Amino acid sequence: MDSSPFSSPPSATRADSAPIIRVRGLDVAFGAKQVLKGLDLDVAPGEVLGFVGGSGQGKSVLTRTILGLNRKQAGTIEVFGENLDRMSPGGHRALERRWGVMFQGGALFSSLTVRQNIQAPMREYLRLSQGLMDELASLKLKLVGLPQDAAEKFPSQLSGGMVKRAALARALALDPELLFLDEPTSGLDPIGAAEFDDLIATLQKTLGLTVFMVTHDLDSLTSICDTIAALADGRVIAHGPLSAMLASDHPWLRAYFHGKRARAVVTADELLGASGLDEPAMTGDGS
Repeated sequence: MDSSPFSSPPSATRADSAPIIRVRGLDVAFGAKQVLKGLDLDVAPGEVLGFVGGSGQGKSVLTRTILGLNRKQAGTIEVFGENLDRMSPGGHRALERRWGVMFQGGALFSSLTVRQNIQAPMREYLRLSQGLMDELASLKLKLVGLPQDAAEKFPSQLSGGMVKRAALARALALDPELLFLDEPTSGLDPIGAAEFDDLIATLQKTLGLTVFMVTHDLDSLTSICDTIAALADGRVIAHGPLSAMLASDHPWLRAYFHGKRARAVVTADELLGASGLDEPAMTGDGS
C-alpha cells in the first residue's frame, strides 16, 4: 500500500466509527471564573469541525485542555479512543505524535528559520538524520504552497500569510491524523483567507485528516466545515451542519448566523453567483 502523504486514503465511514475526540462533562476554571461547564463534544473521523463562540467564551481553552496545556477540574477527554487521564507518560507522548497543532498567530520560534521550525517536532519525537529532516521539511513546504527559498528565512521576514503557512507546515511535520487549528484565517485579507481555506480543504482530503478548527470566520464555516459546534455559557449549545445553526432559535446563534455580517456574506455570495463570477468570499471578521 502506498504510504506517500500525497496518496488518497480510504474514505472515513463516519456514521459507524467511534469519535476521534470525545469530551464528556468537562469543567475548566481559572480561579473563581469557570469557563467550561459540563461541556460535551464529539468529533467524527475524517470531518472538518468548526468550533465557534463569542470572544472570551473558551474556544481556545477547550483546544488547550484537550492538548493537556490547561488543567481540567472534572470530566473526561478521549482521543483516538484513549482516556487521557489513564495514559502513561510514554503513551501520551506517542499520542502527541498523532496530532498537529497550529496556534493562533502561528507561534513560530522567532530565533529559528522556517526550516528549523518545521524540524522542531522531528527533533523532539523522532531520531532522523539531518539530511532526511531537510528532505521532509522541503516536502512540508511544498504541501503548504511555500517556495523552497522560504526555508532559510526567519519568521520576521515573512508576510502574515506566509507565517500561517509555515506554522501549518510545522503542524504537519509528523504526518498527523488529527489537526488542531486555532483561528487559522485571522488577520488575513479576504483573498488570503479564501486561499488558506482552500489549502486546508485540499490537505484534509489528500491526507485524510480530521480537523478541529476554532474559528469565527463565517466563510470558513460555510465553505470547508462539515459540521459546526457552537459554544455559549460554557457548553456546546448546538452541534450539526450549517443548516442546523441557521434553524436554531438560540439568541446567540440567531445573532451570529443571521446578523449583519452574516447577511453581508450571503448577499456577496448571491451577487457573485448571479454574475457568474468566481471570486474569493469576504471573511466573517472583515479582515
